[in-house]
Amino acid sequence: MAGYFHQRKQQHWPHADSVEDFRRNLAAVRERIADACARTGRDPASVRLLPVSKTVPEERIRLAYAAGCRELGENKPQEACRKWEAMADLTDLRWSVIGHLQTNKAKLVARYAAEFQALDSLRVAEALQRRLEAEGRSLDVFVQVNTSGEASKFGLAPAETADFLARLPGFPSLRVRGLMTLAIFSADLERVRACFVTLRELRDQLRGKLPVGISLDELSMGMSGDYEVAIEEGATVVRVGQAIFGARSTPDSYYWPQEVNHSTDEETP
Repeated sequence: MAGYFHQRKQQHWPHADSVEDFRRNLAAVRERIADACARTGRDPASVRLLPVSKTVPEERIRLAYAAGCRELGENKPQEACRKWEAMADLTDLRWSVIGHLQTNKAKLVARYAAEFQALDSLRVAEALQRRLEAEGRSLDVFVQVNTSGEASKFGLAPAETADFLARLPGFPSLRVRGLMTLAIFSADLERVRACFVTLRELRDQLRGKLPVGISLDELSMGMSGDYEVAIEEGATVVRVGQAIFGARSTPDSYYWPQEVNHSTDEETP
């Protein structure tokens, strides 16, 4: 795990500006995924790599596509929508929204997203259901759980998750696939691991109590700095951005708010 600590501490990820660069970075990430799976006796095919393209311009995303990326994760619905429209010619490119969603942005997600990984309120579920019905579409969703207990993070408390899941059959356009979490950002490996353990154990506790039509087969956890640990603890989806695209100049606080404020969660006509 020495390589993990060095990568997390230094946060040095090689920039990708060519198809060859992307192939190199993707191969390196997949090798680390395979190594993490080997340590726990898992099949690497059981882990889905979701490249995260937030802040990445269209021309570089097209290079990543040429290198083999066929799905992308984005935090900002508006940014993702612009990219979806600009790259409509890439008909097999699948978009996943992985950041907090305000209800007034549900109409965007309902238009283009194949997956939404941050469902944590009935208001958002209602807004998505209404918009998806209008679009004649359905959407794969993950329920976001706050496993670190930090006030700065969105997500349900673990103790609230069962009751929330029990309400979701009322939104038939939402196909619940699993749970998602963001670990605490810390150099202390055990604090990071504890977040992933919490999500896995919660999933295991809930499996026998799920409503009809609800599935928790997937665990989305782990990003560029901690995806190997997440895999060791059962992740089936890892959301990797900087290790593929290179370090971002925009701070994470722009995409992961430091203060949770639901007052702006308003539906506009």
